[in-house]
Amino acid sequence: MCGIVGYIGPRDASPILLEGLDRLSYRGYDSAGLAIVDEQGKINVRKAKGRLENLKNLLSDSPLAGHTGIGHTRWATHGEPSDLNAHPHTDVKGGIAVVHNGIIENHESLRHYLEGIGLEFVSQTDTEVVAHLLHHLYDGNMKSTLLKAIGMLEGSYALAILCDQEPGRLYCARNDSPLVIGAMDGEAILASDIPALLSHTRDVIFLEDKEIAVLDTQGISIYDMYGNHKEHAIFHVDWDLSSAERGGYAHYMLKEIHEQPTALQSTFTPRQSPAPGEYPWLPLTREEVRSLRKISIVACGTAYHAGVFGKYAIEKLARLPVEADIASEYRYREPIIGPDELFIAVSQSGETADTLAALREAKRCGARVIAVCNVVGSTITREVGDANTLYTYAGPEIAVASTKAYMTQVEIMLLVAIALGDLRGNLSREEADALLADLGRLPSLAQQVLSTEELLQRIASTASQKKHVFFVGRGMDYALSLEAALKLKEVSYIFSEAYAAGELKHGPIALLQENRLVVATLTQRPLLEKVLSNLREVKARGARVIAVCREDLLERVQNQVDEIIPIPTAGDLFTPLLAVIPLQLFAYCMAVARGCDVDKPRNLAKSVTVE
Repeated sequence: MCGIVGYIGPRDASPILLEGLDRLSYRGYDSAGLAIVDEQGKINVRKAKGRLENLKNLLSDSPLAGHTGIGHTRWATHGEPSDLNAHPHTDVKGGIAVVHNGIIENHESLRHYLEGIGLEFVSQTDTEVVAHLLHHLYDGNMKSTLLKAIGMLEGSYALAILCDQEPGRLYCARNDSPLVIGAMDGEAILASDIPALLSHTRDVIFLEDKEIAVLDTQGISIYDMYGNHKEHAIFHVDWDLSSAERGGYAHYMLKEIHEQPTALQSTFTPRQSPAPGEYPWLPLTREEVRSLRKISIVACGTAYHAGVFGKYAIEKLARLPVEADIASEYRYREPIIGPDELFIAVSQSGETADTLAALREAKRCGARVIAVCNVVGSTITREVGDANTLYTYAGPEIAVASTKAYMTQVEIMLLVAIALGDLRGNLSREEADALLADLGRLPSLAQQVLSTEELLQRIASTASQKKHVFFVGRGMDYALSLEAALKLKEVSYIFSEAYAAGELKHGPIALLQENRLVVATLTQRPLLEKVLSNLREVKARGARVIAVCREDLLERVQNQVDEIIPIPTAGDLFTPLLAVIPLQLFAYCMAVARGCDVDKPRNLAKSVTVE
């Protein structure tokens, strides 16, 4: 959430900053702004509520010139979206400008103190506190001033700072909020995420917590919270800018749905066993696996739904108790954590604040910790180390609504379930090998499922004005229904809920009425008759039922529902992954039919870096 860009060098800063903010706009925002130091050393600010185009229009009428600047797209946390609350924020004299991602938790006490010494605030934001604090502490050297300031700040922050007394430098700092610095000859660029840097450099440095950096045309200097100089390895990004562009598709979300067969193959290939019963990609020894007494899968949003799927798969194949937990609840419910527990943190971005905090709590209590993540070099992957990270090789995911990252997270869960089942002796050699072979066939089957797009466009054309949609399923199909309901509400703003089909009669059936839309997933043969019985109850109340159904069950289902979306048969464990695709396409087509901004849903952020 929010986006930061900063630049210093010989080029005009304004177009570089705007390009970077464009590439970060997928993160979600409600206002945008720039601050640039001009040739006389004065800091000039332009900012506007709403889309980035509003800022561009403002700059076309009143341009900013200069070679050093910072930019920001804001996702409101303190104060409503407005021109006044937009970043950058300045001190009382306009000599210090700050952009900030995160939340300053002690901003109220700092504001009270600063107001007490006569400083006046003009916005409702916690960020303005930082600008005034830096003004108050400034001792003629922004490096030492910033070190003092971060010692007083509580909470999460990524900061980029300009000072008119030091116009040839750009300062930044971070704590629990990502910040990446691009290394170049004679210039430097910083951002809150890699896509903003890729048109300029693929060599980046990941700033660590409680570190500050000083950028100028001579290079990059990094210091710890005590002012000690630190050396950082340069990380080379191995994907190019075209991976983060639409490539002819109408929206990033549609592009990323169509990239799922490739993402599945890319994630599976490195995990093909070199020999039967060997899983070198799994960061656990056979002895550790057999000593496990419990697994906790902890995540937020879509990643949590992948964890629910993982719970079903691991318990089925490995016969090991699994809890799937929402990260924001996990850390505050005083969980029982032991040394014989495996904690799996799941995050697309690797920056999810609640998941990171839960991971740290599990580590502190002695659990064995690993991560499932899509972003190399992210905070969570650095926290556990690459050796303990199961990367989902989905490539950059730009659309706010996750699709291919979710698909590959579920694929990793299945791989883990098979490996644990084998290593614990719950699967025979033949069973494990057969499951892995079935998993390897999913990419080609997923490609076939993409052909359902035309059917889903037709369904959406008649269903897009529905105000409520229910998703139902049993077992793994219920786990899938949770994600399907989230996708629809995220991008189309239709109120949608998921229910275990057997729970309908325990309350939700009271909401059913004539023409209410119910989407059922039918991929689990052992549960088919149970679900069909539930759907008869739904139909008896006048609801319209659409079923995502595997082909070998079609004959039994076709007279029981109003519309069928067929998918190839791949077995009870794997067909749900294929069923994901038409449900994602359903959400996408519904959103397009309703005229929604598919890639930038209102009020949402791609990477939630605050609690």
